[in-house]
Amino acid sequence: MIRMPRRTLVPIAFVAWSTIAAAADWPQWRGPNRDGTSAETGLLQEWPEGGPPLAWRTRGLGAGFSSVSVADGRILTMGDLADGQYVLALEEDGGELLWKTKVGGGHQDDRRGGSRATPTVDGDRLFTFNTDGDVLALDVESGKEIWRRSMVKDYGGYLMKAMGSYEWRFSESPLVDGRRVVVTPGHIQALMVALDRDTGEEIWKTQGRRLGSVGADGAGYSSAVISQAGGIRQYVQLVGRGLIGVEAETGKLLWNYNRVASDIANIPTPLVSGNFVFGSAGYGTGSALVEIKQGENGLEAEEVYFLEGGTLQNHHGGLILHQGTVYTGTGHNKGFPIAANFADGKILWGPIRNDGRDSSVISYADGRLYFRFADGRMFLVEATPEEYREHGTFVIPEIEKESWSLQVIANGKMYLREQDNLFCYDIRAPE
Repeated sequence: MIRMPRRTLVPIAFVAWSTIAAAADWPQWRGPNRDGTSAETGLLQEWPEGGPPLAWRTRGLGAGFSSVSVADGRILTMGDLADGQYVLALEEDGGELLWKTKVGGGHQDDRRGGSRATPTVDGDRLFTFNTDGDVLALDVESGKEIWRRSMVKDYGGYLMKAMGSYEWRFSESPLVDGRRVVVTPGHIQALMVALDRDTGEEIWKTQGRRLGSVGADGAGYSSAVISQAGGIRQYVQLVGRGLIGVEAETGKLLWNYNRVASDIANIPTPLVSGNFVFGSAGYGTGSALVEIKQGENGLEAEEVYFLEGGTLQNHHGGLILHQGTVYTGTGHNKGFPIAANFADGKILWGPIRNDGRDSSVISYADGRLYFRFADGRMFLVEATPEEYREHGTFVIPEIEKESWSLQVIANGKMYLREQDNLFCYDIRAPE
């Protein structure tokens, strides 16, 4: 028997919404293209005082920093409940619990414990990572487990060095590309692996090599993206020794770039555009743009520019590329909004000291940047290279820990996962 979570519905007045607004699902980590960007239009360009209207909220999701995926009328997320770690499915309209499936042991009592990954929805299945390093496939309709592979037991997978006596645990959200489910164990003999979508059987694994002296061996806390740089379909990832590119068809390691790596934790998902890759890391490291081009021995990464940590470093929270400008939060354990020219690294504005505190998370939709700070303060900011322009702010209710989960924009709504709670805000513009 499924026990429904408590839910609070907030009455809102009827408004005639525009029927020409473009809506879209958000089926995986950082959205349809893993770039933090929604293609939706017809959204609020200014927030009223106190923020956009709250459509509904639900409780019972457990501990963790997982974001949500929205696909085919369902919301999918992960959380640590009293007896373990779960994948949970909710109705998109109202947030009622559809099913929950236990996928591992919980770590909710650890410092900054709880789930990390965001489920990837692909047709009738979802794919996710638990914090112990198991990759799982579930039936999206019922939550039934279909297959499971351990990156630790099967591939000797491990994470790069973490600071202190606690572990930050596996945080990757699987990439699905056709029949391949792509994840990153981090072992030199299995730096990245592709598993069959239907069976979980290995398709290929990436033989690593020494990737440079900067950083630390092992997987990072990032998730892979797809690139066609140099005319070769490949998976770009930020690991413990920096950026890598892996051939999609064979698993061959094509290139690597070591300089943009910290020796503690490499976290932000890279940006890809044409033959270029932009990566960043915190802990004083910095940011870099590399061009992937043909060399004597195949593809290689040529540095276009490097920005020192004091100029631009994204600790975590992500990067947005919009019309040739990179937007992000900069500073270690900071999220000061900043804009830089993608082509040459020139800082266009920022860093901005607004009212938000500590690290920030960023998404984009309909000409606006959505900044979420660790203290729970949200900002709507115009996506322009000209200057920093705020268009509204509010504070998420009932902040329990660092407010780090990625905000999601899907089908006219903004979803804010906050540990045990999920808040759904209506951000459609009135007609």
